Amino acid sequence: MTDRSEQNSFFAIVARMKYIDRWALMRNTHSENLSEHSLDTAMIAHALAVMRNKRFGGQVNPERAALLALFHDVPEVMTGDMPTPVKYFSPAIRSAYAEVETAAEQELLSLLPDDLREEYRPLITHEGEDAELLLIVKCADKLSALIKCMEEEKACNREFGAARTATEQAIREMGLPEGIAFLETFIPPFSLTLDEQKKRIKNKE
Repeated sequence: MTDRSEQNSFFAIVARMKYIDRWALMRNTHSENLSEHSLDTAMIAHALAVMRNKRFGGQVNPERAALLALFHDVPEVMTGDMPTPVKYFSPAIRSAYAEVETAAEQELLSLLPDDLREEYRPLITHEGEDAELLLIVKCADKLSALIKCMEEEKACNREFGAARTATEQAIREMGLPEGIAFLETFIPPFSLTLDEQKKRIKNKE
């Protein structure tokens, strides 16, 4: 049996991501938790990195992009999900939240055993990470949010209409060619029902 002095709470705390709901200011037909969002973001980040390498002459690491995306919102197990309209309401609020976020990152890192801490530091704080990869993760994060908006609209929830428009505009303004390619290639089918998806697949056979 492991000595209690050797037991560590890091992964027990991180596992609570599934209890943190996103879009707190919006009426949701289906709530989305942080774990679901992180998985979606990781898969999209991996795809964006692959597309950059295959189509746009990039040399980035898709697996690292996916890993960074999996951990990109981990500090929110300490802070909760701060809605974007609140986070960016004013420079003062944004600055205060940045301080809270940094404190949460350091608190999480302090939970890890000494010999593991430096391996996880860049995943949680992004210190020393490639700016190109972080931009890909940011784009993937926004694409995941766009998908959520589309799913809510498909469920006849008008609450997400403005968020969808703003999110798509933000993705385009990032100017990442792989982001635009993903937007135009993989995003439109999210507006289809399952039966419409099956019909489209059958017609291609």
